[in-house]
Amino acid sequence: MERRTYLRALGGTGVAGLAGCLGDVPGIGGDDRTVLEGNARGDPSHPVNGEEFPSFSLPDPLADETVSLEDYTGDRPFLMTFFYTSCPDGACPALLLRLRRVQEDAIERGYADDVGLLATTFDPNRDTPEALEEYAKQQGVDLEVGNWHFLRPEDNEAAKTFVEDDVGMPVERVEDHSALGHDEGGDNGTDESEGRNETNGNETEANGSHGENRTSGNETHGNESETGGHGDGYAFTHYNLIVLVNEDGVVERAYPRAIDPQGGVSPEELVEDTKTVVDG
Repeated sequence: MERRTYLRALGGTGVAGLAGCLGDVPGIGGDDRTVLEGNARGDPSHPVNGEEFPSFSLPDPLADETVSLEDYTGDRPFLMTFFYTSCPDGACPALLLRLRRVQEDAIERGYADDVGLLATTFDPNRDTPEALEEYAKQQGVDLEVGNWHFLRPEDNEAAKTFVEDDVGMPVERVEDHSALGHDEGGDNGTDESEGRNETNGNETEANGSHGENRTSGNETHGNESETGGHGDGYAFTHYNLIVLVNEDGVVERAYPRAIDPQGGVSPEELVEDTKTVVDG
């Protein structure tokens, strides 16, 4: 199914199919150009195992350079995920946690120069270079290693074009935070295997439930204070997607419900998948 056709069909159903920070539906993949076996998932619009990742060329304002698919093709694999710094329920920090664990392992095991870690914001209007720099500190990202890039499209419209049309990951802006639902499988920025909250970059005990107020136990997807949101009155529903792409530009594995304890990928699993692809 063409990505644009899929997105139009999805749009016809409204945001009922996208509640809070959602995972994707299951899909199919498989190709002899990949190291990892295809992971079965239904009818996704984003690339899956064996499919080429779409071309991109996006600025990294913190490194003052433009990062493109061609920088990695023929050279090294990369991971890409999608986020925004005002994410109110911990899902985006949980996505970045997984990439950060890969970065830590790459440093420890000596393959930091052999893998790229790309985090693309779909809210560049609020995610200014200053906001991204602060967010990097909060999430414990080591920018000095040189393998991590925060990618920032020109504006929200350009970001939506790349994320939705090119990658095929639906993103829906929602003005009323209270209308946002939740993905039952989220984890509020927590490493499920260790039970630690990573929202502010510090590992503190958490209950591991997605979008749940740790004080009252009530769901608070629109609570901007949880991740230091900018308070501009809107949020996004989005899929919690991480994509692992090999040095040929071919997707090895897509994790559309990456932070779902029941169907996602743990930081440790992502580390091992990435190392397998790096070793090729």
